[in-house]
Amino acid sequence: MQISLDNPASAPQPLSPYYSQVARIEHADGSALLFVSGQIAEGATLTEQTRGVFETLTALLEAHGGGLADVVNIRTYLTDISKLDEYGAVRREFLTGTPPTSMTFEAARLFRPEALVEVEVVAAVPAR
Repeated sequence: MQISLDNPASAPQPLSPYYSQVARIEHADGSALLFVSGQIAEGATLTEQTRGVFETLTALLEAHGGGLADVVNIRTYLTDISKLDEYGAVRREFLTGTPPTSMTFEAARLFRPEALVEVEVVAAVPAR
């Protein structure tokens, strides 16, 4: 098993130099577990931010040979849980297969004051 931490050049860069966006745990057969840090995005609305978050998650996973279809767990933090349906509508645009395991929380505030949503995922990527 090999562990590496990464900020892929092909994806948006982290908002702070104090964390890595992807932890890759690679198994001997070439398959890997990807732990992707919580992502936020710019936008005036929850819909815009959610779309940006999933676009960033897509880029991070693709940089490691995976995609949203490989996501096995998702954790979502919303600053207003009453907008869960709005978030869910966008999430369903991106996660179209069997839904992963999931947890959703309401948080008083996130990393940036303007952030309305933050999402982190774990993906199981097959050998390349």
